Amino acid sequence: MGNNVVIRRQGMLNVAPESCVAPSGAPVPGHHVWLMSLPSNPLPRPEPVRYLVFSASLRAASLNTRLAVLAQKAIEAHKGTLDLAAMSDFDCPSYSQEVQAKGFPPGAEAMRRRLEANDAFVIAAPEFNGSMPGALKNVIDWVSRFRPQPFNGKHALLLSASPSMAGGNRGLWALRVPLEHLGVRVYPDMFSLAQAHQAFDAQGQLANAQLAARLDQTIAGFMDLAEAAKHYPCAKTAWVEFLGERPDSPGDRVDTP
Repeated sequence: MGNNVVIRRQGMLNVAPESCVAPSGAPVPGHHVWLMSLPSNPLPRPEPVRYLVFSASLRAASLNTRLAVLAQKAIEAHKGTLDLAAMSDFDCPSYSQEVQAKGFPPGAEAMRRRLEANDAFVIAAPEFNGSMPGALKNVIDWVSRFRPQPFNGKHALLLSASPSMAGGNRGLWALRVPLEHLGVRVYPDMFSLAQAHQAFDAQGQLANAQLAARLDQTIAGFMDLAEAAKHYPCAKTAWVEFLGERPDSPGDRVDTP
């Protein structure tokens, strides 16, 4: 079979074998031409997916902050729109209802605004005593008191870095619990960088090419899922904090989209 050519005629695409097209570009009479409709206007470009990225460490030289920077670069390389934050932006006094009665602290207000402005978030969190950092859990507790509850329906990717052989992974499993309770869609894969104090080269990149590729693949997969959820949403359901009493208990908290 010969090559096919495409002819644009009166809002249609005419596709024909090369031998059936005259030098003028018109189809040769008596030969078949396949027609495909063209939209009158090009489809609008989808809105970009926005990602909040931050390290959950307050220490300036944190290994998790270095890992968060790599996540930032990977998201930018895969054409994501980035919102880079620091844990110090979200630091709050210890949560109590008495303090809440006087108003929300600036750190909680800041996290709420950033969550609402983004479609998904990435946290690089250190492991403290086999769990998440207290400062991170504290701000999650604060932000969970806003209405509407801003974690609900967001997508999250969890990362960790540690000098230990486990890479801080136990802390990420602990972190999943409150996030998933609040309606966050936590990505199944997590990335934990073991022996992180030896993992970075002089340029701040991962020295091991296989680990670098694995981090990039994890972030790319997460971004694909977040993009699909934003542009092709399934039916959303209400977030309900069911405390075990009867279904209409006044203690239940319900958010509807």
